[in-house]
Amino acid sequence: MTRRPLFLISCLCFGFAFFYIPILSMIFFSFNKSRLATVWGGFSLQWYGKLFDNDQIMNAALLSLQIALVSATFATILGTLCGLALARFTQFRGRTLFSGLVTAPLIMPEVITGISALLFFIFLAELTGWPGKRGFTTITIAHITFSMTYVAVIVQSRLSSMDKSIEEAAMDLGSRPWQVLRDITLPVISPAIVSGWLLAFTISLDDVVITSFTTGPGATTLPILVWSKVKLGVTPDINALATIIIVVVGIGVAISGYLMHRADKIRERDIQMAIAANT
Repeated sequence: MTRRPLFLISCLCFGFAFFYIPILSMIFFSFNKSRLATVWGGFSLQWYGKLFDNDQIMNAALLSLQIALVSATFATILGTLCGLALARFTQFRGRTLFSGLVTAPLIMPEVITGISALLFFIFLAELTGWPGKRGFTTITIAHITFSMTYVAVIVQSRLSSMDKSIEEAAMDLGSRPWQVLRDITLPVISPAIVSGWLLAFTISLDDVVITSFTTGPGATTLPILVWSKVKLGVTPDINALATIIIVVVGIGVAISGYLMHRADKIRERDIQMAIAANT
């Protein structure tokens, strides 16, 4: 009986070590003075300074952030609408086809998605003349089409576990459907919406495969640039760049987690106050 917990704990420790030791070593070597990424030559912040002086990396990072912000926002809006349709409208013509189209990118290889998007943009350019060239717009549209799937799944699962009696009670008291959606449904599923936005933002920010098919000259995103540099060997400035990304993402996740936890506490307090007032 004592071996099984020890085995599980060992597996857990090995899993955490497998994932986090390379990340910690990368952060450690980002402060390396040596030009060799894996040979320690003393503590130095020179690679962070050179990173911010590199216009190519800064422009690629800015482009990636712009694409991720726009695509995550539109993917969250469309994905939330899809999740609402699948969870609340269980009977309508074409629901099975619609559900399959929404969830298809989850199981479809990214290579297929990227090739399909490329062929679509080429066909559209020959038919209408737009897009004239592939770049920010084509990458953003491609990212929206596959990241909205994740948002739809998250929102649908949250709506499926939501107590419908709250919405029904509000409608019985005279609220219109759009008022119920605004005042009850959206606040309750707001943690799922925020989680979907964060996931869509992360997926868009680090995508390589689909971006490589839909990008063009002058529209090099940060993952594409890093991939091209890694082929020639990892340099300390790449370690510094990855460290900054990890810190920024970690701070964003911590802030969003705190805000969602605070909102849940406020909502629970309001529910308890309402129950106490009615009793």
